[in-house]
Amino acid sequence: MKILIKPLRDQWPDLCRRPGLNIDKLENNVSDLLMRIRKEGLTAIQELTEKFDGYLPDPLAVSTEEISKASGFLSEDLKTAMNIAAGNIESFHRSQLRESIVVETSPGIRCWQKDVPIESVGLYIPGGTAPLFSTVLMLGIPARIAGCREISLCTPAGKDGKIHPAVLYAASLCGIEKVYRIGGVQAIGAMTYGISPVEKAFKIFGPGNQYVTMAKQLVSRQDVAIDMPAGPSEVLVIADNTSDPLFVAADLMSQAEHGSDSQVMVLCLSEYFLQSVVSELSRILKTLPRAEMARKSLDNSIGLVLKDIDEMLAFSNLYAPEHLILSLDGALELAEKITNAGSVFIGSYSPESAGDYATGTNHTLPTNGYARACSGLSTQSFMKTIQYQELTQKGLSDLGPHVIRMAEEEGLDAHALAVSVRLNKIKNE
Repeated sequence: MKILIKPLRDQWPDLCRRPGLNIDKLENNVSDLLMRIRKEGLTAIQELTEKFDGYLPDPLAVSTEEISKASGFLSEDLKTAMNIAAGNIESFHRSQLRESIVVETSPGIRCWQKDVPIESVGLYIPGGTAPLFSTVLMLGIPARIAGCREISLCTPAGKDGKIHPAVLYAASLCGIEKVYRIGGVQAIGAMTYGISPVEKAFKIFGPGNQYVTMAKQLVSRQDVAIDMPAGPSEVLVIADNTSDPLFVAADLMSQAEHGSDSQVMVLCLSEYFLQSVVSELSRILKTLPRAEMARKSLDNSIGLVLKDIDEMLAFSNLYAPEHLILSLDGALELAEKITNAGSVFIGSYSPESAGDYATGTNHTLPTNGYARACSGLSTQSFMKTIQYQELTQKGLSDLGPHVIRMAEEEGLDAHALAVSVRLNKIKNE
């Protein structure tokens, strides 16, 4: 971990840059892969999966029998934990459904909007280093609540071509029947272009590594909508001298173990406290099976000693973390000053892990500073809003002249005509 003591503010933007691959090279590589998938279809998907992931996805689709049998491979305590998490996620995301409210903006003019489910959505579940069955719940439950008609789920399999049973069990909890054993750029291409048997999606959801994130950004330019640029995971912890260094270190490590390209950061008020956190990190590293991956992540991570709490909050809002943990005195009040973050964890007993799995909030969140403008996933993410208006003769009679005046000023005479012909008819009746 790189340690800096009270860096000047003009250094902050550089400190907020995330580690990453060469963007131009990454974009070219991913673009070439997508072009091949679009051109060659299923053949390209199978060949690329065998090349990159070490198995041949044949068949691509997971059978309903495989999905139904998955439950038998899991312990009862794991299934209980997943069921509890699913219930909390259901409760929180069902609360996000909105009623349609009709507003009479003027006499004779009624306006309203209605949330309508996206008909076909594609869910991407990362795999490889860990079976992220929790992400299935985070995507599948709000998609079902929203009422999406077609839900396709793509996730990489192991070298044996099989998907972890917890992922399949989570899919069954969400009512998802269309599961495909492909990952990476191949999965994004399949859902974008509708490579049979994968259904073409109108919007693609889910986090992933930098290749997946780049693929989503490229296809979103003209082919399909995406949820957000959700790339490698990150967490920022704000701590003061009342914080427990072990808690802080454990929170940092919980994100560092996601992958070598993850970034973790801690802001605190004293070098002594920061060194205590570093000591705890070293101790925890010795106990982790994924220590090597976490160590690489920590090499890209930063510990800052800042002047006061206001500076820590200002830096955090500039950094715009995916996950923000306020592990300090008065955390609830200070949370009101946060303007940029994907998800905020308030107080020493609110570990980010709880939100990752089971509090009910969604863990698919904007990374790489996109929290300055993007929100985390919600039920509304799986819906689109259609606006409606209805004008009576009186409504148009009162408003029409103003519409005509504005249209004429913009030089759009046909706009004005569409109103004036109606006003003439009303006048002559």
